[in-house]
Amino acid sequence: MATFKRFEDINAWQKARELTKSVYMITKESIFYRDQGLREQIRRASISVMSNIAEGFGRGGKREFIQFLSIAKGSVTEIQSHLYVALDMGYINQQIFDKMYKAAEDINCMIYGLMSYLQKTPVSGIKYKQ
Repeated sequence: MATFKRFEDINAWQKARELTKSVYMITKESIFYRDQGLREQIRRASISVMSNIAEGFGRGGKREFIQFLSIAKGSVTEIQSHLYVALDMGYINQQIFDKMYKAAEDINCMIYGLMSYLQKTPVSGIKYKQ
């Protein structure tokens, strides 16, 4: 049984926080920083992952949690798409792309796993904050 007392206990949220930090680090570089549109889009998408996991948890209901996790998955995929643009424009190199793309892929898998778990678990088997 999964027990989350705080959204910070959720591994996917922890990894999303790390990815957001990485996104902010790469977008501080002058060449990337000058592309305001892409910079802001990828930053917002990374924040969206963390925020939707937290908000879904905070709602306290299984159905709503799954819905917000689905939105978070979409934001992770958006980050991956933005990474392609950053790579194609020369804002990041292949090594950074591969590392960040993999991190995003891992988060997507974690979110999917949590969604699957929640869908299979009766409401009584899920413990939220007390």
